[in-house]
Amino acid sequence: MALPPLAERLRPQTLDQYIGQTHLVGPDMILRRMIETGNVASFILWGPPGVGKTTLARIIAKATGSTFHTLSAVSSGVKEVREVIEQCRKEAHSMFSGGRPILFIDEIHRFSKSQQDSLLGAVEDGTVTLIGATTENPSFEVIRPLLSRAQVYTLKPLDAEQLQDLLAHAIENDTVLASRHVDVQETTALFRYSGGDARKLLNILDLLEQSTPAGEPIVINDRVVTERLQNNPQAYDKGGEMHYDIISAFIKSVRGSDPDAAVYWLARMIAGGEDPEFIARRLVILAAEDIGLANPNALLLANATFDAIQKIGMPEGRIPLAECTVYLATSAKSNSAYMAINAALGEVERSGNLPVPLHLRNAPTSLMKQMGYGRGYLYAHDYPGNFVRQQFLPDQLGSLKFWHPCSNPSEDVLASRQRDRWGC
Repeated sequence: MALPPLAERLRPQTLDQYIGQTHLVGPDMILRRMIETGNVASFILWGPPGVGKTTLARIIAKATGSTFHTLSAVSSGVKEVREVIEQCRKEAHSMFSGGRPILFIDEIHRFSKSQQDSLLGAVEDGTVTLIGATTENPSFEVIRPLLSRAQVYTLKPLDAEQLQDLLAHAIENDTVLASRHVDVQETTALFRYSGGDARKLLNILDLLEQSTPAGEPIVINDRVVTERLQNNPQAYDKGGEMHYDIISAFIKSVRGSDPDAAVYWLARMIAGGEDPEFIARRLVILAAEDIGLANPNALLLANATFDAIQKIGMPEGRIPLAECTVYLATSAKSNSAYMAINAALGEVERSGNLPVPLHLRNAPTSLMKQMGYGRGYLYAHDYPGNFVRQQFLPDQLGSLKFWHPCSNPSEDVLASRQRDRWGC
């Protein structure tokens, strides 16, 4: 009978065996306190692959005596969610149950809005403790009502010291590696290819062990690791450091207006089997963040590219991806809208929920009209040029400016129009 992979054989069972994420599970840290007190609130773990999201959820369930249910957003629909919630409801009322049932949802960012909506009631009334795992920013991928019911905790890639601890632990504690001589000479390439991913490091060790004849020492140095991985079809790790390095190079090449470099990094991702929708999403973000108001058509093309990818798939999808990449790279650039919303969010964080000026408020009832709601509002279309000066910001903010146009032909026109209207 074949042994399970090394990463599965060495999956930690307790926090003492868990490596990394000390900002969450170290002494007196939030997740350790949850486990020690048994009061586990719903939360979402956000971080790259291989940093211990699933393992941490299992450790929490085991330590608190909770039943543990898992769903994958890739293969589960609303029906499966409701079935699991009903099972959890029965367990929560059972006299034999331990802690509140834990529902772990892997890749929760792939759940549709309706699927996420189906979780709200059970999380709200305490039927289940939800633990979600995602590699994508929950702020963009998880609905707001669910985010309000679950804290988000960020997991970090393992650093060199933690990878060293993991390597030593594997050599000393795995039955297969412990039965063989492992000669660790260099770890630079091993750690570089691991990219802070514990699973990736253990998979590389598995590869080295399996590709070394029995009776010979398992040599770990930069040359051996590089040669073995170059001969392995999974040398491009869609979830590890190379994934993040290449998408970073791609984004910066487009932002830096170098279409040749951008197409090269695009080709690297396509050849490595990267999810084309992941690339298309980044193009949409680039169009809004880095091209912005300098060329609003860029966002239209990026959205059309995303739509085309969903319709035609690969390999033909490489063509609209390349078209959009070259267009964005050669377009005029502006981040003024990106900077404006960041500045506005910063002001909201600083000043809180300032009241809406009375003249801007809606007045659907006579009482509201008597209270002055809507009084004094000037309807722009009643004035020449469809514009009349009046205050739109809260009184406390006065004439505060958030949008500062960049210098390009498109925004020069917008800025000139605003100067004519507002005199500034």
